[in-house]
Order: sequence, then structure tokens, then C-alpha cells
Amino acid sequence: MRVLVTGGTGYLGRAVVAALAAAGHVPVVYARTAADAGLPGDAVAGDIRDEAALARAAASCAAICHMAALVSLWRPRPADFDEVNVGGLEAVLRAAARAGAPKIVYTSSFLALPPRGRAAPLEANDYQRTKVAAERVAADAAREGRPVVRLYPGVIYGPGAATEGNLVGRLVRDHLAGRLPGVIGADRPWSYAWIDDVARAHVAAVERAAPGTRYVLGGDNVPQMAIFARVRDLTGRPLPRRIPFALAHAAGVVEEARARLTGRPPLLTRGAVRIFREDWSLDSADAVRDLGFRVRPVGEGVAGLLASL
Repeated sequence: MRVLVTGGTGYLGRAVVAALAAAGHVPVVYARTAADAGLPGDAVAGDIRDEAALARAAASCAAICHMAALVSLWRPRPADFDEVNVGGLEAVLRAAARAGAPKIVYTSSFLALPPRGRAAPLEANDYQRTKVAAERVAADAAREGRPVVRLYPGVIYGPGAATEGNLVGRLVRDHLAGRLPGVIGADRPWSYAWIDDVARAHVAAVERAAPGTRYVLGGDNVPQMAIFARVRDLTGRPLPRRIPFALAHAAGVVEEARARLTGRPPLLTRGAVRIFREDWSLDSADAVRDLGFRVRPVGEGVAGLLASL
């Protein structure tokens, strides 16, 4: 089938496009740089906020993987997050309605869910705030009977460019190069999901997930320092130092003030520190059962990541 992939040139988007093509589908890659990305399938250049272009791209598709998102620690114009992360989903829903209501597989984020031990999600920064808001839009659409499937990837890692969507890869590269100052919340659990496993689960969701369902695509639930312990075991590089929360909070205050004065992105924010305080363990049992999702051990994944470097 023809599957529109918004944000198909992003870190996870590229992997999903490749997985769709490998499964025999025809991906329609929709992004501003789609024509130059060298990805399989058809390329349509367009911004997620351009509803006319989006409608044309969706017209011949049987499904839409909506993955376009603004993933960033900070922007000088917070409304950018609202326009892309919330408005983009709303635009996809309208385009799908005009195209005859193809299935929509919406890629949300684990940050749109409550951390373990809390009843409500956090809204610690503009990215998380708008992913929580978009989750409400997707949930409303599902309740209205729209063919929406929601996916919540954990911390995605693996080979690929060191972008903000590949945080683990960037941290490991910095650590190996001696550029990583330390780790905040080293003992807090996160759910680490190998990128190809997440991509294949997207294909399974396109093919067989029932409308209205939702699946967590987490991974191995381990403390953040477990990543670097595995790096140490494989390379001999000592563990990074642990940065206390109080020091990290103070650094966030300074960095935010610098960003306001200079317009350059901060290296750390108070919102990020708040997120690092939480337990982000995830339960992916439903995705394992229904989508064939694999929870890859971190030890295996980090070995693969290092091999790719």
C-alpha cells in the first residue's frame, strides 16, 4: 500500500520509511527536504503546516504515519512547538478526512505519558507541553471514531546522525570524545528502544493495528548510567561523573538567561532537569503481543551503537 510518512527525513522517520519499503509498501516521504533525502518511495516536498500540499500528498495513500514533530530543547519562539506538534496533527487529521479517512498511525512520545508514580503527564518544557496537548487531540479523534492508532516510543537509539532525535548516540559520541560534562539523574530509569525495532513496530501498526488502539514502544528499562557502564565494558572509557540536581538546576537558570540575551539555544534548561528527576520506565507488553515488538537488551543495543560509530 502507499503510506504517507510525514517527517520522513527525521531520525526515526528514515528508519520507518526503510522498514515500509522493506515490507513491500510504497512510502510517500513528506518533508521540506524530501526530494534531496535519497530515500525509497516517492518524495513530496512540503511543510507540515502547508495544508494544501499535505492534502495532495495524502490523496492517494491508504495510510498515514504522522511523525513530523519539532523535537528541541528550546526555541526563542515557543509558538513554533504549538504550530508543528499540535497544529501539524490537526492538519493531518483534516487531510485524512479529505482523502477518504485512511488509517493514521500517530507517533507521539513517552513524554506525553505520566512518569511512573504520577497520575498526570508533566509539561516541563514546550516540547513536552505540546506533545501532551497533541495527545489530547489524538485521543479526541479516536473517541470520535477516526481511524487513529497512537504509538509512544521510548528513548530511541541506534546508528545514525547525532541529532536531537538521537540523544543517546550524541551523548555516547560526546562521552567517547571527552566532551560530556556529566550525567544528570544517572540512577533514574529510562526505557531504551532500538530504532529498527521501533520502525518495524510502526509497519505492523500500519498493517494490522485496530483503529483506536494505542501502544507503548519502550524497551529495556534501565538507569541512564547503564548505557555508560556498557560503553565502559566495551571500550574501557571510565564512567562520566554524576551531576547533582541542584547544580544542574542552577546551570539551567544560567543557560536560559544566556539564551534570552543571545538567542542561541541553551545547553540545559530547568525543564530538562525536571524531566531527568523522574522514573520513565515503560511497559511495552501490548506491543510485544500485538505488533511483534522486540524489547532489545541495552547491552546488545549499545554494542551495536558502538559498532556503527
